[in-house]
Amino acid sequence: MLDMLTPPAGRLARLHYLPGTFRQLSAGDHVICAVTAARIPLDVLRYWSAERQEAYASAEIATKRLLEQA
Repeated sequence: MLDMLTPPAGRLARLHYLPGTFRQLSAGDHVICAVTAARIPLDVLRYWSAERQEAYASAEIATKRLLEQA
């Protein structure tokens, strides 16, 4: 039986990034890192920029991106 609350596997999610959280706009199970283009499963997504509306695969990548934009 298909669970309607479970996003389709392999589908890109659309998110709205907020300070400290995000809101899911469309169903999916991952987003793409803005720097490396790596697939980031939503259950391990920890780093993003609410200002730039970008997701990052790691703390190091997020810090590098922040410093590049400064």
